[in-house]
Amino acid sequence: MNLSLDIDARKPMPIYAQLEQGIRGLIARGKLREGDQLPTVRQMAVELAINANTVAKVYAELEGDGILATKRGVGTFITKPHPKESAKDRKKEFTLLAERFITDSMSLGFSFDEILHFISSQKKFIT
Repeated sequence: MNLSLDIDARKPMPIYAQLEQGIRGLIARGKLREGDQLPTVRQMAVELAINANTVAKVYAELEGDGILATKRGVGTFITKPHPKESAKDRKKEFTLLAERFITDSMSLGFSFDEILHFISSQKKFIT
């Protein structure tokens, strides 16, 4: 299974974070849906040329977040997304995420207007 994940050891973001963000992104864009099976830890590690322990760590973290479910002897699957318990918690998490994105983007030299233009041009994320 080719998931089109872009993992690059030369990027400053840790490999496990790239993998986690990649899987979450595929789910958000509808390329992975509830019930889809992910490759085994070993298969994913071989496909991406990364350490199997890294893949296992990401799978475990996503399982803890309720995004994946592992059925022993069967595989790892995308589960139905469960929103946070309250709108207040979701808004707080979104605010932190947005602040981090803006700060990281500005530290790369992008202006706030460039960031807004980029976000508004990302129609591919809207289904």
